[in-house]
Amino acid sequence: MRRTLVTLILLMVIGDGMNAQEQFNGLGMGLGNLSRLSRAKTRSISAENPDGEKGKGGMATEGTGANAARDLGKTWKIAPCVRIKPKQTFTVADIPGEGAIQQIWMTPTGNWRYTIMRIYWDDEQTPSVEAPIGDFFACGWGQYAQISSLAICVNPGSAFNCYWEMPFRKRARITVENIADEEMTLFYQVNYTLTDVPKDAAYFHAQFRRVNPVPYKSVYTLLDGVKGWGQYIGTYMAWGVNSTGWWGEGEIKFYLDGDGEFPTICGTGTEDYFCGSYNFENQKTHQYQEFTTPYAGLPQVIRPDGLYQSQQRFGLYRWHIMDPIRFDRDLRVTIQALGWRSGGRYLPLQDDIASVAFWYQTEPHAPFPALPDRDVLEVK
Repeated sequence: MRRTLVTLILLMVIGDGMNAQEQFNGLGMGLGNLSRLSRAKTRSISAENPDGEKGKGGMATEGTGANAARDLGKTWKIAPCVRIKPKQTFTVADIPGEGAIQQIWMTPTGNWRYTIMRIYWDDEQTPSVEAPIGDFFACGWGQYAQISSLAICVNPGSAFNCYWEMPFRKRARITVENIADEEMTLFYQVNYTLTDVPKDAAYFHAQFRRVNPVPYKSVYTLLDGVKGWGQYIGTYMAWGVNSTGWWGEGEIKFYLDGDGEFPTICGTGTEDYFCGSYNFENQKTHQYQEFTTPYAGLPQVIRPDGLYQSQQRFGLYRWHIMDPIRFDRDLRVTIQALGWRSGGRYLPLQDDIASVAFWYQTEPHAPFPALPDRDVLEVK
């Protein structure tokens, strides 16, 4: 069987042991497999079909578009979106059965740090995914940044798209909580398949953290306390610089399966980990150069405006699609905030850093640290 690049990517993410029949069963459809028939059932959840039921789309008689469609009636875009009131949690999707979420599209209004997305697998009590919606979709500073990657695409009009594969065996539930004081609007579509899930398909996880500022001579922890068997697949960071000068000398470190003081994997610098080099500098303009690629990017550089927007802020992503980091029992991930000081010496920085770590693992997962309160989440 000839394996295309896309097929290999799916195998790396979901599991090397998947046989051909499982691969073509609707869970891992790469470009090279699109001609292969499958008995998997395609379904989609949106405000126009909130339960994803077969033959039940576009049946709404009430909704946010009812007035606009008053001359047209039923089936004419009666419910294109939902309003979520302050302090309210809305269930985006509640899917019974076995299958996989394949794509999520969302367009939220309001404060993206105050919109919290959670995903629960198989009736679990604590979420496997918990993050502000902007950070999950690699736009952690509450401002639009165009992103073209395999896992996350952010398109004009602040359209958030996620292509991480998310298998489930009994149930999948997605919620969005509005912790702001103002009502927000959410447009959304969750595309998924109902099918048999291979035994070696792990569950998708994503965890948000923020420290502002990082204490002097302390490392920033992206992930800790992970217990189980799995693979680390991606990092997003919203990095706010609180000092002048270059800020990206720090090393990322992956502590695997009982590592103590020293990690198994140690990077060589922040821009190196995010697949750049030499300060992400455009050698002609001598400015930071934004870039977005399938696996890594610096899609966002927020430059000081000389008045109130005084800090440099950066958005970076690195997807381990071709090089997932495997662990058998436990995982911890840290990164140093490190710049330069006088005398050619390193300077431990006290920066504003937020992150989302992405990984697959067997369940049950260890409970996440409590999400910071609203004032700590706020971007100022």
